[in-house]
Amino acid sequence: MSWIEEIDREDADEKLKPIYDDLIKSRGKISNILKVHSLNPDALKAHLDLYMAIMFGKSGLTRQERECIAVVVSRADNCEYCVNHHAESLSRYIKDECLLEQIKQDYSQASLPKRLMSICHYAHKLTTKPGQQSQQDLILLKQQGLSDKDILDMTLIVAYFNFVNRIALGLGVAFNAEELSGYKDEPS
Repeated sequence: MSWIEEIDREDADEKLKPIYDDLIKSRGKISNILKVHSLNPDALKAHLDLYMAIMFGKSGLTRQERECIAVVVSRADNCEYCVNHHAESLSRYIKDECLLEQIKQDYSQASLPKRLMSICHYAHKLTTKPGQQSQQDLILLKQQGLSDKDILDMTLIVAYFNFVNRIALGLGVAFNAEELSGYKDEPS
């Protein structure tokens, strides 16, 4: 739920209903962050297409790395909705509850492999100090085995989560334990 009007599935028109139906088929349910787009089905569709391409598309980044980026960016933006949603997804790849909590609160204090720590540093810096990025930041990533395509994918994910955090924060998108759980991890 949010601070603006949202259209429920049973009230969806011929343009919105197929999008909702596809979400339920592929993800198991409709998240509040997507439902908040219901007044603009074209934007919802474009949002979904971008999300699927960067979070589930072919990439040298693992799903764990992608979800870690989501959590790090969302924490930097103080977006509890996205921190919690993507920490839930990250828990499928990181089984250590203490480590997961460290990533949620302050990734820089977590014992992460060097490559993942470098990815998190890049995501955090691009979120908090975008004007201070330099070519040196990319050189450091390449030293961890990341390709130009991987770096592009990372940058797209960081930018996406800065975008979606502002939707959640700007429109008051809420969550609870029920809303956080029960999603299919790999869409069909």
